Amino acid sequence: MPDFHLFAKGPRPVAPFSHAVEADGWVILTGQMPTDPAAPDAPLPDGVAAQTRRVMDNLGLILAELGLDMSHVVQCRCFLMEFERDYAAFNEVYQGYFAPDRRPARTTVGVTALAVGALVEIDCIARRPDVGEGM
Repeated sequence: MPDFHLFAKGPRPVAPFSHAVEADGWVILTGQMPTDPAAPDAPLPDGVAAQTRRVMDNLGLILAELGLDMSHVVQCRCFLMEFERDYAAFNEVYQGYFAPDRRPARTTVGVTALAVGALVEIDCIARRPDVGEGM
């Protein structure tokens, strides 16, 4: 059975969802918004670079609650409101969260709208390292 995780330290959900769902060592994190977990009603950071940092930090916070970190991420889906304008700045921030030889698979798409008026949203899939070893 899957485990459904909602963490008190995590960002306040902007819709009815769990922060993460885990099954058989796979951990699927809900798309994170650039909201501040300590001040969920505060204005969003200005610009895609600042919002990308906040989103990545939020993903890191959820991973840490699960005893994981960015090195366990195997795939990301990234959504940008202003794809052509923001793609380079987004990539500059994003790549700093992963070792150059351990970047997850990724899809990035431009969208017409995101919750809370965000410029960026990212979800990801992580894998626990000890699951399936020795098989």
